[in-house]
Amino acid sequence: MDLAAIAAQAESSELPDGDEERFAGYGVMGLPFSSGHVLAMRRFSASSIGPGYTSVWHRAPDGGWTFWQDQPAELGCGRYFSSGISGLTTTEILIDWPAPYELRVTIPEAGLRWSSTMVSTWRSRSFNRLGSALPDRAWRSARLLRLAGPIAGRALGVGPVGLTGEVPNGQRFVANPQRIWFVGTASAALDDADFGPPGPLRSPARLGDFGIPQRGVFAFGRAFFHRPP
Repeated sequence: MDLAAIAAQAESSELPDGDEERFAGYGVMGLPFSSGHVLAMRRFSASSIGPGYTSVWHRAPDGGWTFWQDQPAELGCGRYFSSGISGLTTTEILIDWPAPYELRVTIPEAGLRWSSTMVSTWRSRSFNRLGSALPDRAWRSARLLRLAGPIAGRALGVGPVGLTGEVPNGQRFVANPQRIWFVGTASAALDDADFGPPGPLRSPARLGDFGIPQRGVFAFGRAFFHRPP
């Protein structure tokens, strides 16, 4: 089954059980460009705190982050990351799949146009086989994920990846990228500013303990957030 079809199925994702704030869906964990721009996207069709939502993250070469999302800040990524970013706008975000492995994201109000084509490699297939064998308790173990994140990052060749830790607003998180593909080719522009080709940054970008991969990674998965004490 191709990615477009899997993404369509993910629109009816079910939430995992638990007392945490929980989300399920898919997205681009992060995509760095050689120009210093970074993009990320979350399409969480299932949410324990409100309607499903889409959020797009952009880091400019100067290090400032801007978020766009199609639900109010308190019902999306802004709930967890707002203190670490420069701006957040609630606006329409369009997602479509013009080809089986091509994802296109458009934000008309912001002038953002972004297209990515995903590929499967032996690294991603190995990760997916291992992930499918893990029991649910392993995916939700912060202790295990704290150890597994750096190992997975090195094995995938994407640099340090934080699968658990603290976000800028103080909540603890657990990220579950359960099935992944790499971004093979991509293009993006914000108004008239073309981002150029994808490529690793001099220093990996971070938001709290969440590290942006040094190569584009697309994932289906879940996220859990614990309210700060």
